[in-house]
Amino acid sequence: MKTTIQYLSLVLIALLAMPAMAQTQRDLDNFRYRDQRGINMFEAPKDTASTFDGVHVRVGGASTIQLQGLRQENSSGEDDLTELGTNFNLATANLDLDVALAPGMRMHLRTYLSSQHHTEAYVKGGYIQIDGLEWISEDLAGVMDNWRIKIGHMENNYGDAHFRRSDNAMALYNPFVGNYLMDAFTTEVGAEVYYMNGPWLAMVGFTNSTINQSSVKSDRDPSYLAKFGYDKQISEDFRFRLTGSVFHSGFRPIGSRGATQYLYSGDRAGSRYYNVIEGDFRAGRINPAQGEELTSFMINPFVKVGGLEFFGIYENASTENDDWNQFAGELIYRFGQDEDFYLGTRYNTASNDDVSVNRFNLGAGWFLTKNVLAKIEYVNQQYNDYPAGTVYDDAQFDGFNIEAVISF
Repeated sequence: MKTTIQYLSLVLIALLAMPAMAQTQRDLDNFRYRDQRGINMFEAPKDTASTFDGVHVRVGGASTIQLQGLRQENSSGEDDLTELGTNFNLATANLDLDVALAPGMRMHLRTYLSSQHHTEAYVKGGYIQIDGLEWISEDLAGVMDNWRIKIGHMENNYGDAHFRRSDNAMALYNPFVGNYLMDAFTTEVGAEVYYMNGPWLAMVGFTNSTINQSSVKSDRDPSYLAKFGYDKQISEDFRFRLTGSVFHSGFRPIGSRGATQYLYSGDRAGSRYYNVIEGDFRAGRINPAQGEELTSFMINPFVKVGGLEFFGIYENASTENDDWNQFAGELIYRFGQDEDFYLGTRYNTASNDDVSVNRFNLGAGWFLTKNVLAKIEYVNQQYNDYPAGTVYDDAQFDGFNIEAVISF
């Protein structure tokens, strides 16, 4: 207990020193804020007005560290599990470059400076976002008022859950520490075309189906994705959003070059629950995409009434070998003058015809400034009906995580 109190003291001291690291930033057009204002934003807003007055580079980033205190067990009595202690995880960091290139055109590039899976720096991905064509000709002003094009090696817009997850060090948008069991997140080369008209949103896109780019011939087919949704601030205290998304990843012969399906294994940064169960950098997650062809769809309701918000997931992922369903519900209450504090709970379950995994979270957070967040959570995850003799047989882990986040 004394050791835990000492760790908590160190976290608080570090948090008090963090606000000095945040900096004043100019906001760009059609841009999701990287601070508290970006909470509960999904796609970047669409605005036809332009503030472009020349090329402008916005340098931003994020830094995050956790104090983890988890314990785990399975039917073997922990003989094949890592013995966990209470200590700090590796601090993670992101570097963001966002550049206004022309009226209606901007670029985004994110580099992971440090992550669980790679302690060295490497590029996550980036894209060009086009919201206007005035840079071609003034005569084209207004042509893109309801349209957007994104092209790049980028985070694909399947579902709404990826807007609330932690992206390596960028953990400000996530009210909890961990992401979801079936964590749909991948960065693939492709393009997305959006139509936005008032509360209505529609998107279609395609990718080349891989995160490891190469011009060597492969048997992999393209992937296709689409989203349709409604998002409206109905009154000052009531917002409603509902979206449906689909992702289809084409045929790839097992054993051939590039056979991997990346939708649920494309996160190269790693899980927030370090060293649990499997012990690898994706520990604690479920990858249902073990097959030659994958079709997934996700439905996401979001409702905010005053300071109370609900976000939900229903997802189905099917291959020729298996069929998985995921359900998740988050209930968050934000309070304080600027909603600087919150309390929340999340229940998340994933299952197929044979096994299931359940996760329960309780969490709380405090925005010390709009750029600095401190949060704490309790997590309990249980594996059910897995075969005897496997590491998952009657496996579970539980305990607490404390996370400090800076984002600017």
